[in-house]
Parts: sequence; C-alpha cells; structure tokens
Amino acid sequence: MDILIKNGRVIDPANNIDDIMDVFISGDTIKKVEKNIDENAEKIIDASGKWVVPGLIDLHVHLREPGYEHKETIATGTRSAAVGGFTAVCCMPNTKPVADNEILIEYIKLKAEREGVVKVLPIGAITKNQQGEELADIGKMAAVGACAISEDGHSVKNAALMKTALKYASMFNLPIFDHCEDADLAGKGIINAGEKASLLGLKGISNDSEEVIVSRDIILAGSVNAKLHLCHISTKGSVELIREAKKRGINVTAEVTPHHFTLTQDDIEDYDSNFKMNPPLRTAEDVQALKQALRDNIIQAIATDHAPHHTDEKNCELERAANGIIGLETSLALSITELVDKGILTPMQLIEKMSLNPAKILGNDMGTLTVGSKADITVIDAETEYNIDVSKFVSKAKNSPFGGRKVKGRAVYTIVDGRIIVENAKLKEEFTL
Repeated sequence: MDILIKNGRVIDPANNIDDIMDVFISGDTIKKVEKNIDENAEKIIDASGKWVVPGLIDLHVHLREPGYEHKETIATGTRSAAVGGFTAVCCMPNTKPVADNEILIEYIKLKAEREGVVKVLPIGAITKNQQGEELADIGKMAAVGACAISEDGHSVKNAALMKTALKYASMFNLPIFDHCEDADLAGKGIINAGEKASLLGLKGISNDSEEVIVSRDIILAGSVNAKLHLCHISTKGSVELIREAKKRGINVTAEVTPHHFTLTQDDIEDYDSNFKMNPPLRTAEDVQALKQALRDNIIQAIATDHAPHHTDEKNCELERAANGIIGLETSLALSITELVDKGILTPMQLIEKMSLNPAKILGNDMGTLTVGSKADITVIDAETEYNIDVSKFVSKAKNSPFGGRKVKGRAVYTIVDGRIIVENAKLKEEFTL
C-alpha cells in the first residue's frame, strides 16, 4: 500500500531534519521525504500539528514468553508496544526456559513473526540458565539473530567469567546489556536505602550496590575493548562513573527508564507494590543527575524495562511482591511531559534517545527516515493532555504507578514496514486480540 503523510513536523536526527514536510511510503519502504509531495496514495494521513519520527525502539522489554504467559505474551506485548509508538523492541532472556541457546532465539523470532505486530529483537543470556557458572553459546545465538546478550535480573558475579563474556561478545560484535547490582550489597532490600525506607520500616538498597558493578564492568570492558551497555541506570554516582569512562574512550553506553527520571523514593505511597522495582526509585538528587546526563548525552537512550506481572504477584505484601512495572504505553508521554515540556531535551534530542541512539547501540540500520529505509514510522501528538488510564492498557498486565497521572503526548499512528498497526491512537481492528 502507498501511504502519504502530509504536513507533519518531520524530526529525523539521523539526517538533522526538523521541518514541516511530507513522507511518501510505497510498500515497506520510504520513497520520499520532501515538501509538498504530489503522489497518488491509497492512504493519506494529515499530520498537521503532529511529529513524524522514525519508529521508536525499546532496548529493554520483558515479553515473558516462553514460560510466563500469565504475565504477558509476544502477542499482547508487541501490541502494547505499538500503541506506545514502538516499532521494534528488544526482549530480555529471563524466560522459562531461559533464552540461552539458538533454539530459543529462533523460537522467539518465529513466534514474533507469526503473532507479533512490531519487530522483536531477542537478547540471549550470558550464562547457561542464567546461573552465572558457564557461558552460554554466544556465537550460535549471534548466528541466528540475537541482538545482544544479557543476564538481566542479575549481574554475573564472577568477574573473570564476565571478562570472558565481554571478550566473546566482542568477537561477534554484540553489546552486553548489563544489569548492575551487587547482590550481596543489595541483600534483601526492598526500596532505596534512605529516610523513606526508615519511615516504612523496610530494608534499603544502597546506591553502591549498583555503582560497584558499574565500575567493575566498565574496567573489564575497557580492558578487552568490548561494547558495554548499562541498563536502567539509577544513581548520580553511576552517571559520574560513565562520564569518566567516556573521557577515557571506553565503549560504554547507558539507558534510563521513565520511572527513574520521573519518580523518587518520596513518591512511594504507603506500601504500594507498584512502586517496587529494581533498581529502586532513588532520591531527587539522583533524578536530577539522570536528567542532566540525558541532556549531556552521557546517557544515550531511554528504555522502559517493561516488566509485566500478574495481579497476584503485585497485590500482596511489599516484601513478597515482584519487582518491576509496565512501561510501553506510558514511556512516550512521560518523556514528553518530564523532559521536553520542562526544557531538559528538545524534541530532536528526545527522538534521538528513543530511536536513533538505540539503533546505533544495536548496530542496525533502524531509527532513520532516510529514503530507501524500511518504513518504520511513528506519528506523535505531542500536545494533547490526558490522564493515564491503566485499565485501558493493551498490555496483559496493569502494574503501573502512573494511573491517573496527567501527561502530554501519545502515538497516533504506528507504522511497521509500511503497515499501519495503530491508527488514531488505537490498534486497528484487524490487530486486536
């Protein structure tokens, strides 16, 4: 199908474009990005007053399949992603069984092709069954399309094993997506170590539990010249360590989640488990450092760490509740509201961190509106205000602390390979479950 997107504010960091233009799509390919395009098209989208941007890419998503389909599935998770404006997501390997071999990577890819609506890029595990004892077969997973390797949910405790993993990953030009947490320092902590933990009588998780591993793995990556990507950074100290590593020329990138640059430990309401996540919500000083790091491009990407859970896994005592929140359907709005509207980032910088930079970190050719590229495009209404209604989320899960929060911005069209998945901010009927 030929699609003509008219009169939108085209924001394309890869080509340094920020202007009112048209975009013409034929089949699965972008054919023209110009002013006043005059082409016959089966579908014309009037994008007046809207942003037209490269499809958003989420580096850090838990689709839960195989093994935890009661939380989320590839079908539901990719539809949630599309509604959030994402055209591609990277799914973490802590499934059941763990995605630690080429068979599981191929299974996820095939399942996504059959049942998903956005592009799914599987991430393989660093060690077999994520037990931290023996490396998984990184080469075989790379050969069938793993986009990275990660032990997400854990750090590799053995430094020698982590160094070997970095060496192997670099042989296949794969980044390691690093969950930075010293389990011994974190202990049985529930929320950030601080005044709020004391007031609620809860065990705390100190900043140094993250920073020790950030420091260690930066050193290891530098020693073997590997690509290290630090997941869900949450502390001011981690930011300073990354800043220094970049000065030293180490190939390190980092991401931050919307909940970590939006909320602090002071937002935790009583014992609400929707505020329980790992890493935990930190202090206002940490949040300010994260925002400054985004502005300075010390942190290059925004990722959701979309972590769906069944109601029973959250509707319990805080100590027993599962870590994590969903984020695919709130990420764009929170980013516009907290970063663009407050002058932290320009629209161009925001799209860079939600599309182009994730593609660069993965080393693929996504994240651009360059003529000849695949037609992965998001049309964004950045002005409409509304209150988040968690009950209407497409995700199978509803575990979010943002219900009722007033925000600005939503994806009104999500186009994947030239196919309209979301139209007028809703899944097209043919893609609803």
